[in-house]
Amino acid sequence: MYLINDVSRTVDLSQKRIREYEKEGFIRPRREPRTNNRLYSEFEVAQIRRITQLIHEHGFTLACLRNLLVLAPCWNIFACLQRQSCAAFQEPHRPCYEIRNQAETLCAGPCEHCAVWLAKGQERMRILESSGRGPMEVRE
Repeated sequence: MYLINDVSRTVDLSQKRIREYEKEGFIRPRREPRTNNRLYSEFEVAQIRRITQLIHEHGFTLACLRNLLVLAPCWNIFACLQRQSCAAFQEPHRPCYEIRNQAETLCAGPCEHCAVWLAKGQERMRILESSGRGPMEVRE
């Protein structure tokens, strides 16, 4: 387990940015019972790295990332290299946390600390919707 200052150095982000990811609901670190310090596992560190990559290398905004976590399969979001042998890959239209209750997935982390599970309360929005007046329009 790592403290936030260790994670900050490891992922090359400010502590403020890491806390922002937590506030946005992308990560949920454990808390040390006596001190209430945030404690991060390798799983959370990997999620922080991927979220940062999606934002800085692929141009996702925080709002766009929230929608992605609800709409896209976990193996796609987290660029899983072993996805073909994962039960979540076999059922891409069901959330991985539902599949994990019935079949084994390859995710090593606990569902309740995963960005996909944390986003499960978000409403599934229809990103593209027809107005009936021609081509599809992007809804904001």
